[in-house]
Amino acid sequence: MRRTRVRNALIRLLAGATVGALAGLAVAQTAPTAAAATDSAVTVSGRGEFKDMRFTVSQTKDLTSQAVTVSWTGGTPTTFAGTSFNTDFVQIMQCWGDDDGTVPSNPGPSRTQCQYGASPTTNRTSWPGNGQDDTRQIFYSADPTNYGQDNRYGAANPNAPGEVPFKSVDGTTITTNTQNNALFNYNTTNEIDFGRTGTNGTGKEFFEVQTANEAPHLGCGIPVTTDGVTRPRSCWLVIVPQGHLDLDGKPYADQSQVNAGSPVSSTNWNNRIAVRLDFNSVGSNCALGAEERPTTGSELAADAMTSWQAQLCSVGKVYGYTELGEPDTRSRLISDASSTGLAFTTRKLGADAGTSAPSGTTTYAPVALSGAVIGFTIERRPRSDAPDSIRKLAGTKVESIKLDQRLVAKLLTESYRNSPWGSVINGTAAKGYGWTKNNPAGIASDPEFIALNPEFQYLSVAETPATDTDLITSLGHSDTARAIWQWILADKDARQFLAGVPDDDGMRVNPYYSTNADLNPTGIAFDPSSTDDYPKSDPWCTVPPGSDAPSTAAQCMTDFHPYVDDMHSGALHTRRADTLWKSSWDALSSPQSYKSPGPQTVGSRFIITITDTASAARYGLQTADLKNTAGKYVAPSTASLTAAAATATGSGVAEITPANATAKGAYPLAELVYAAVRPGKESRAARWDYAALLHYAAATGQTPGADPGKLPDGYAPLSSKLRAQTVKAANSLLTYTGPTSTSGSADGGGTDTSGGAPSGTDGVNGGATGGAGTGTPADGASTSPSAKPSFDGGKALETTAAGNTPADPATPLRYAVPVGAALGAVAGVGAPFAGGRQLSIASVTTAVRRLRVRRGWPRSSPRP
Repeated sequence: MRRTRVRNALIRLLAGATVGALAGLAVAQTAPTAAAATDSAVTVSGRGEFKDMRFTVSQTKDLTSQAVTVSWTGGTPTTFAGTSFNTDFVQIMQCWGDDDGTVPSNPGPSRTQCQYGASPTTNRTSWPGNGQDDTRQIFYSADPTNYGQDNRYGAANPNAPGEVPFKSVDGTTITTNTQNNALFNYNTTNEIDFGRTGTNGTGKEFFEVQTANEAPHLGCGIPVTTDGVTRPRSCWLVIVPQGHLDLDGKPYADQSQVNAGSPVSSTNWNNRIAVRLDFNSVGSNCALGAEERPTTGSELAADAMTSWQAQLCSVGKVYGYTELGEPDTRSRLISDASSTGLAFTTRKLGADAGTSAPSGTTTYAPVALSGAVIGFTIERRPRSDAPDSIRKLAGTKVESIKLDQRLVAKLLTESYRNSPWGSVINGTAAKGYGWTKNNPAGIASDPEFIALNPEFQYLSVAETPATDTDLITSLGHSDTARAIWQWILADKDARQFLAGVPDDDGMRVNPYYSTNADLNPTGIAFDPSSTDDYPKSDPWCTVPPGSDAPSTAAQCMTDFHPYVDDMHSGALHTRRADTLWKSSWDALSSPQSYKSPGPQTVGSRFIITITDTASAARYGLQTADLKNTAGKYVAPSTASLTAAAATATGSGVAEITPANATAKGAYPLAELVYAAVRPGKESRAARWDYAALLHYAAATGQTPGADPGKLPDGYAPLSSKLRAQTVKAANSLLTYTGPTSTSGSADGGGTDTSGGAPSGTDGVNGGATGGAGTGTPADGASTSPSAKPSFDGGKALETTAAGNTPADPATPLRYAVPVGAALGAVAGVGAPFAGGRQLSIASVTTAVRRLRVRRGWPRSSPRP
């Protein structure tokens, strides 16, 4: 009896200390700090010729690898000399360094510290630059009389072009061949060479902000210590407007040629507008050596987790995070729960064919409401017969398109004529590809698409594998891929198309994707109902027409339409307008090989991808309105995601299914992400750590905002009902009394006692489910992930992997956690004597996640 009382006292002591510490952290977090989120948009005025222009940058603080919007008003419409930009356009770049002191009213960096000038060095026939306005090339003059001249660089040979050097943050200086240098090039730079001003004097561009992970030579976000204070290195966004007046204030004399010079020339630099950019810290801010709790799973949770981590690792615990496709995650949690830890999924364990739910308790908690989107970058290139209303929009971005299930099916099944590139040449189809002859070349010329998006009848698109014949998709198995196929199958027209019935204009499905075995050349029907990836089933291979490659250098469908590692990568490359197709044969390389021509040419970009709502928002992608079950075309938004979540059904884990999302305002590809834990496989300490993570996710983690710790743009906050379910699930981990593991590997079988709910309680309403399975998959099922993880990473997301841990406040609040722990311990011991019964934990935080280092993108070429 005495031992029992002592044990209970120790339990109350530990519980009270934990509750007090977490409550103290909550108090500290609610106090205002210098890092509190504010609207960080900045508007700056131009000078001189551009004094009437106003430039607005949408976000300037808490930046990571992302896109920001740069918009302007008060400009003069852009003019052209042939197809080249001539006058009145805007150029944008990112720079590092301190204020150079040259413009007291608008502090900014030295022009030698700006990433600019990496325009194409080859294939410039359709490129709209003149070799100076898109490079660092200048002409020396001690007394400049024209824009593009420079009073400092090039003096050694005034009769030949010079170059403005680039100086890296580590001191490396590039003085020659700056257009294709070892630090940045056309494939990696984020510069905008040509931002068009419309007929109404306004313009807008989406600028990709790069951290030190993407641009080490700029060093943005790297912690820097100055006067004993360490902060992430800030950088600059610099805008250089090009006008229609020369230095003498008179219009350019010759309007038939491009008169603009390099924006980093001393003459153009005098007109530069600089905006300071403050970044989240790059690198780990969590305590080194801290015990790590593993979390694994859905990419849909990645951006939320990277944001939450910044506010959570200050307690001293770290949650490792490995992104993995949901089907593989569920398989891993079933077979190896102790190393998987907490898993993110949209479906319950045992939902996959060939698997069964494990025995014992599985606790599910909703943590994020996200979804899949069709993101795109499309610029208007009017045809010669386009009306003036369309022609005046030339070069501007299409903001919205409508897509139905059959159109997306056409893209995913590689059914457009030019998708199997080279299968039809001069009207003659290759053997077995007669089905392509009457199909549209790409989606932009598909009558079904034009009926939904009428302006495209007046737009010109080069319909090749690099544009509109396919979607950029990620490799691997995922619940997102499954949801898209389920959405397609929910539509009768799409089902019939897959079965071989032509659409109203005679277009037919690529037979390798036919659900009719009699039409499928393999003799086996394609089964989208059990598909959770994006197969490239067509075996077509050929030497690309016009490439001059030898007959031995054939390309196949995965070359024409390369996979990306994950949806985040798809969003980034869509923002860059880079399909990754290596279409140019390089006979001079050793060995000879195909190479990427780089991003598409400004003014005629067309690229579409499947990504998630958070990645689309992060990179400023436009997104398609998709047809839902009610027949309405709905854009992804907080309201439409929430409407879809209200339709979730299912036992154990309520799942959003496209067929059941019948509300008129429901977005059809919304996905509800759950955290799943098998408490019987975890030690008590691990269960408490995961419970603290869930408490945070249900509270502060659902507050929208750009600052670390908040819910990033692209997610919809969970409803109060869903948050309550998350809290209930978290509390069930705290009070779990079933069989446990002290080492993380003991058998956790048995009946469910999580949260006081009986075995089999619905995971949404009760917080946990109990399974009657054996704990291993059924016969023939794999007990390990069946494929390479859907996500293999990249350093773009590593920027916020560590987040920006708030500085230790030099106020009494810094003692909130230890004091709370001490008081909580006293309260825990004394509770029984004061009539207390059960301790409860408020919605507070502990620690989360150090994102594993993602494989970085090469500096000399785009990601493979």
